[in-house]
Amino acid sequence: MGTAFMGYVLPFGQMSFWGATVITNLLSPFPSLIEWLCGGHYVYNPTLKRFFVFHFLFPFLLCGFVILHIFNLHFLSSNNPLRNSTNNKIPFLPFIISKEFYGNILILYLYLLQTHFGFSSFSHPDNALEACGVLTPLHIVPEWYFLCQYAMLKAVPNKNAGFIILFTSIFTFFYFMRSVSM
Repeated sequence: MGTAFMGYVLPFGQMSFWGATVITNLLSPFPSLIEWLCGGHYVYNPTLKRFFVFHFLFPFLLCGFVILHIFNLHFLSSNNPLRNSTNNKIPFLPFIISKEFYGNILILYLYLLQTHFGFSSFSHPDNALEACGVLTPLHIVPEWYFLCQYAMLKAVPNKNAGFIILFTSIFTFFYFMRSVSM
């Protein structure tokens, strides 16, 4: 979510500017964090540079964690808490990797289709306007992929409580995802 949000801010259109302003102001209980992230008290040029650096580095960090996960799980050994031992195991190297390879080729194809033919009709028309801190849009609405999180923030009148609910929902999702897989 963080990488997607920082990439959304980079065009610095009207909607992305106000989206960045709203989200960075959620960090107002930690004023030094806002100044560190934005390079000042509000969103402007140093914020874009920092978001660009974070948007560039976060996928590499994520890739590093995935490589560490694969190394620890598949090469060092995985844990089997139920002690089920069966002989019908599927080898990781030829079968699972080939399935992942074809899935990643499909995702790469869709990505290239998006980047070269740019379906910009999916984005908000106000984001095509240059960012201006004086002109506030009538309705600040996030992109469709952030609507669920936006609804959680707007459901609670207190800004800090909405932020806590947003992070609690994410960690609850991870909890249920882990308990279903066991």
